[in-house]
Amino acid sequence: MPEAAAFSTSPVLLGGDNRSGTTLLSVVLDSHRDLDATDLLAANDPRVTGIVKSAIDPFWYDGAHFVVQCLRFGLNFDDVRRPVTHVMKELASDIVSFTDRCSLINEIGEFHRAQTGAKRPGLKLQRKIAQIDVFAGLWPDAHFVHIVRDDRDLAASHLRTVPEWGYRTVAEAAHGWREIVPQPHRLAPPERYLEVRYEDLVTSPRSSLMRVLNHLHLPWDGAVLRHAECEHALFERPYGHPAAESTGKPLHAGRLGRHTQDLTPAQIAEFEGIAGSELARLGYLSASSLVIDA
Repeated sequence: MPEAAAFSTSPVLLGGDNRSGTTLLSVVLDSHRDLDATDLLAANDPRVTGIVKSAIDPFWYDGAHFVVQCLRFGLNFDDVRRPVTHVMKELASDIVSFTDRCSLINEIGEFHRAQTGAKRPGLKLQRKIAQIDVFAGLWPDAHFVHIVRDDRDLAASHLRTVPEWGYRTVAEAAHGWREIVPQPHRLAPPERYLEVRYEDLVTSPRSSLMRVLNHLHLPWDGAVLRHAECEHALFERPYGHPAAESTGKPLHAGRLGRHTQDLTPAQIAEFEGIAGSELARLGYLSASSLVIDA
């Protein structure tokens, strides 16, 4: 990977495994007052909409999906075109390399921050938070928030809710979780990294969010406890996001422990046999019941 100049901006970079609560936490934080292939999509072209799977053109689809993410973020088509055009001209690049893509993300984040008047932009890394040391080098003033969830519940969510693109088996979920969750806390600059449990967020939202905002050096804003009452682009433009509906509801603990109903005892034992040590580190499994990881 070529060396790149560090960005002088200070975004909040949020990550976690898919279905661990990243969308929920991003919408909650977006309620805080201080946070905040286009032409084909605009024409509803079947090559990029995903409505007819046989018509999807892989050449365009990834770029179009990026635009959809920007629309969920609160931008419109012209808002996306401007930063893309500027970065392509500035770098004399088609924005293919990792560092060029980070430059685009930085440009879009700052554009939206200025547009909303927020102090800091917030960006989602999702599973790429496993490369937190790389992002920490590119953004030396960024703060990271890593949301984790009992992956037995996460596995159940994948198998029942998003079988078309999520983990297909319990073993795949356990190994996938182990690829992401153990890395960030070891690689991140400690003073810029915070690990938050989804379970704590939904059962003790005030104390959990006070901890997050203190980490981000932001004042308390009670709006984060009323995110479902605020306007968010995701609610208006879900574009098929699997968490859009549930994220629009007040924080609740209704799906905690779902693996006890949705997974069989054999599946739970299989998962714990693969990822037991990390479940124990995060407090999801007692040391006395720990099984040696496979």
